[in-house]
Amino acid sequence: MPKIIPVASFDAVVFGATGDLTMRKLLPALYYRFRDRQIPDDSRIIAAARSPYDDAEYRALAAAALERHVPAADRDPETVAGFLGHVSYVAVDGAGRGGWDDLARLLGERPDQVRPYYLATSPGLYGAICRNLSAHGLIGERSRVVLEKPIGHDLASARAINDQVGQVFPENQIFRIDHYLGKETVQNLLALRFANTIFERLWNADVIDHVQITVAETVGVEGRGGYYDTSGALRDMLQNHMLQLLCLLTMESPLNLDADAVRDEKLKVLRALKPIPPHDVPARTVRGQYVAGAVGGQPVSGYLADLGNERPSLTETFVALKLELMTPRWAGVPFYLRTGKRLPQKMSEIVVQFRSSPFSIFPDDFAREPNRLVIRLQPQEGIKLEVMTKEPGPGGMRLRATGLDISFEETFNQRYPDAYERLLMDVVRGNATLFMRRDEVEAAWAWADTLLQAWTERPEPPRPYPAGTWGPTAAIALIERDGRTWHEEVG
Repeated sequence: MPKIIPVASFDAVVFGATGDLTMRKLLPALYYRFRDRQIPDDSRIIAAARSPYDDAEYRALAAAALERHVPAADRDPETVAGFLGHVSYVAVDGAGRGGWDDLARLLGERPDQVRPYYLATSPGLYGAICRNLSAHGLIGERSRVVLEKPIGHDLASARAINDQVGQVFPENQIFRIDHYLGKETVQNLLALRFANTIFERLWNADVIDHVQITVAETVGVEGRGGYYDTSGALRDMLQNHMLQLLCLLTMESPLNLDADAVRDEKLKVLRALKPIPPHDVPARTVRGQYVAGAVGGQPVSGYLADLGNERPSLTETFVALKLELMTPRWAGVPFYLRTGKRLPQKMSEIVVQFRSSPFSIFPDDFAREPNRLVIRLQPQEGIKLEVMTKEPGPGGMRLRATGLDISFEETFNQRYPDAYERLLMDVVRGNATLFMRRDEVEAAWAWADTLLQAWTERPEPPRPYPAGTWGPTAAIALIERDGRTWHEEVG
């Protein structure tokens, strides 16, 4: 059993406590931390939303959420009851006046507690909630506020939200969460690169041919059509999750693991993203939208049917890009990123493909694939290095690619916590290393805005692709015209 680092006693307030994020992710994450004895006995979890529940009614909702989202093997009645004993409810109108005096009285009972405020609400409410917290004297030196994505839909709106929150909270108390950064494999990128000289010395344009980052989902919009149709794949996934992965993969070594040292290096990557000029956008980007098809052998409807729309939509459910970084380490190395909904399998991975040997002693008719490092973020977190080995047996030298495979769960023989479990405890500790700083968010939007503007000026409809396929054929052409191929390992 790994050593659990304790946290200080806290009063966590979750706004949007009746929403999907709270029920599906936050409550299960807090339950696991309670089960593993990381939540002090005198801590409180205060659920806040507009619905007029009392404590017992909300606890019943929370218990039902745990039944849905926590495996039965991880639940027992005594532990669930103990966890729910830490949960209370206050009816609060985040944007209005109702309920704030009740919340202030409850928090006023223990003014010296660490107070994380988790805004699991629409970003349009962030400013109003923060102003109300300030007006009711609920912000102190031990307060933190957690902002969920999306932080805006472009650079201007991101700045407006950051300004509204920043008028109330200092930057060191603002935690902009990206749950991808809480995944163990993502954090292992730092260990892989900076604790293993074998990789760090190979991590440059002399040795690496190209990099692929794929985030694939089998689901469609799943009831989020109203939000998704105003967002799309670039805003929803690429501008935040995938660019953060790119940063950790490519940044220079920070001086130490302090939050700002790490984030300073990530910011340099975002500012080094080579702009894609408008005339190059059609050649370097592909937008797609799923139509009816089959996923996992089951028929599924198309995007417009999922929305309930009869009129066409210009929103992309798939995007593929070819990017470059303007740094000495990465000059000339292409980065191929793709993400989409209704793809054949749910998976997130980074593939680092090394250059082929310029000379080989083996006959041409034998396989001599380049070495690859495959970093699996989900569903089975791990790292695989593909190397060429001799097939066993007589009859000459027959080569094939073989994986040196590390499955983290099997290697360490323990359950891997969900990303939110790690990140929620980091908020309590005040450790912002895995959270985004304001200048990071705005640098990412500044780069993404150029693409969004180019797409707006040339409003071509997204290319259709059948559900259950790897996106439009143009995405295949995007990489294959460079003599490369998407990594698509079945299973």
